[in-house]
Amino acid sequence: MISKAFQDIVSQMSEVFQKKFGIADATGLVLASNGPEISEELARELIDSASEEKVFVREGYTLRLVEGRPYPEYIVYVEGTDEVARYCCNAVAIAANNVRRYYDEKYDKTIFMQNIIFDNMLAFDLHQKALELHVDVDTARVVFYIKVLKKGEIGIYEVIRNMFPDKEKDFVINIDSSNIVLIKELKEKQDAEYIDALAKQIVDTVHSETMMSVLLGVSTVAENINLLNSAYKEAQVALEVGKVFDEEKYILHYDNLGIGRLIYQLPIKLCELFLHEVFKKGDISLLDSETILTINKFFENDLNVSETSRQLFVHRNTLVYRLEKIYKLTVLELIKFDQSIVLKVAMMVHKYLSSNPMKI
Repeated sequence: MISKAFQDIVSQMSEVFQKKFGIADATGLVLASNGPEISEELARELIDSASEEKVFVREGYTLRLVEGRPYPEYIVYVEGTDEVARYCCNAVAIAANNVRRYYDEKYDKTIFMQNIIFDNMLAFDLHQKALELHVDVDTARVVFYIKVLKKGEIGIYEVIRNMFPDKEKDFVINIDSSNIVLIKELKEKQDAEYIDALAKQIVDTVHSETMMSVLLGVSTVAENINLLNSAYKEAQVALEVGKVFDEEKYILHYDNLGIGRLIYQLPIKLCELFLHEVFKKGDISLLDSETILTINKFFENDLNVSETSRQLFVHRNTLVYRLEKIYKLTVLELIKFDQSIVLKVAMMVHKYLSSNPMKI
């Protein structure tokens, strides 16, 4: 359909510019022209040699990329390299870009899904647009938020897109070079085990093909299209909370965040008041690394003094001395379950505040 619109542009511009020109897509296929078409091989060669300059010259042609998301999908070529060819190329490219934007907004399902997760649509418009685009509103979907930990020379958008090539059911949204969102359609029998396996496959494939590590936030299942915006926020929260409390994990599920999610939902001021209440006689920063290690091991071993001292390679009396040191600062006896829970939460709250959380 867009090729017809491009042909209309070429026909109208032909009355102004006495040049041979056309518009080709990223595969080299000529979609519109006013004369003999260039070969697909030459078109692909011209596209592959395209630069970020607005207008450039190759093989006796003047060319300009048509903007696209996340990458340009079309190119305008004009026979000749003179000033008239340059003006013609700019004019056709601008007109083609306006048409592309119109068609993206009107017919592109990925743009539609992007507007949903970014909360740019009213409920009535959402269902009306879904009907126009033939998007099933009651299909279950899950949202994966993919965050690159360290940028490399190769982008991961194409990797994810190649993994999920069905643009009618799976939508890959490029937020920026470090953040990508995948909205994956689920079949009836695809459960939590399937979603977890898919998440592992994404992490492994990205690493094997780009040598880059990513964090993956996974939402709960959105049973209908109205819940996609909430699912997107869940995937974001999974990343924000998970990278604080589960640093060793690369895949973070929203429904497995535990008490970390509860802390994330508390106001910052309330968290600070809680820490002041627990550490009446000082500050948590007064606990040295040795003491922190002791506390963590004590929790890992279910408050068992003997097992903790064995794993720390210290005498039982040494461990008891350290626990008394903690008591003097916090007035909390860690051998008592209820008081140990208070300290555990306090340490998590401190870690959370130290991470400079950005509320979503």
